[in-house]
Amino acid sequence: MKKQIAILGSTGSIGTQALEVIEEHSDLFEVYCLTANNRVELLAQQARKFHPAAVVIANEARYDELCQLLADQPDIKVYAGAKALDEIVEAEPIDMVLAAMVGFAGLSPTVHAIRAHKKICLANKETLVVAGELICQLASEYHVPILPVDSEHSAIFQSLVGEGDNPVEKILLTCSGGPFRLMTTEQMATVTAADALRHPTWDMGAKITIDSASLMNKGFEVIEAKWLFGVPAERIQVLIHPQSIVHSAVQFCDGSVKAQLGVPDMRLPIQYAFSFPDRLTLSGDRLDLFRHPLEFFEPDMEKFRCLALAFEAIARGGNMPCILNAANEVVNEAFRHDRCSFPQMAEIIDKTMQRATFDANPSLDTYFRTDAEARAIAAEML
Repeated sequence: MKKQIAILGSTGSIGTQALEVIEEHSDLFEVYCLTANNRVELLAQQARKFHPAAVVIANEARYDELCQLLADQPDIKVYAGAKALDEIVEAEPIDMVLAAMVGFAGLSPTVHAIRAHKKICLANKETLVVAGELICQLASEYHVPILPVDSEHSAIFQSLVGEGDNPVEKILLTCSGGPFRLMTTEQMATVTAADALRHPTWDMGAKITIDSASLMNKGFEVIEAKWLFGVPAERIQVLIHPQSIVHSAVQFCDGSVKAQLGVPDMRLPIQYAFSFPDRLTLSGDRLDLFRHPLEFFEPDMEKFRCLALAFEAIARGGNMPCILNAANEVVNEAFRHDRCSFPQMAEIIDKTMQRATFDANPSLDTYFRTDAEARAIAAEML
């Protein structure tokens, strides 16, 4: 039987590459559902090619347009809205859900998928950033595996396979350093969104590319690693590794370090999450270590304040990472539309963390209230 997969965010970078994996292994995997936020044309093209049982467009204003584009495909059901996203992941035939939506919006459908006992292939890091403790509790309660799709967390996961309960001394989380790694603070004050979107190694969506430039993405990944692997943040070390060959590593109690290496290709961690514990063949380039020198540097936390703020949010705990994420989503979008400077992003996030209501023991409802409050505070400062 082919595994039935729901892809939340099929028109994004992760979603489109996941479809390449499914196409390459069409004897093993089948698309049950595709979803997008706004890109109806691409969603319709994907639906015509992969013939899912259903498609969902999150933006209800685009529903009629999507219906027209798929009018000659009566076997494909078309839905719209956030509620439809929550409901579609509960469909009985679905075996696994690839959570590849961007931002806070990915939290609710992921919760619904866990409660429906679906295997989660997690690419939406904000879900664990915002509500890591709650998600881990739900996954344990419903006996649902959460397999990481981020290249770094997949590398850590692959390094841990076969290690059983062997104590982890440290997680080494690698980072390309982004396009501003060698710039001074003064130079970074005048960079534009176009500058930030020129990532040196990875081809990603605009939001995550900006987060990579500010190193907020790496801060989110530290929080994500804490919850996925049960390692406190003070034992997670960020390493700037410009070549993006060592995707991350684990240091054990005997001093041994295991790492996963490979050329930058997001299809690999996507496929590994789909097929675990099996490894499948994957077309593409192979690593040639004769051609790739490996360098590692310590991140500058003063120059990249967003990374420092992420560690501060982890230390505070409670709903503080939710506040961090909400403020970041607001300023990230503002920077992309020239409504704030690159350094102002960190300044506004910092002030939002100081002003928003702190809750040490948040519920799911608290996270939604916190998200709305923090967004309002950040938007007001813009």
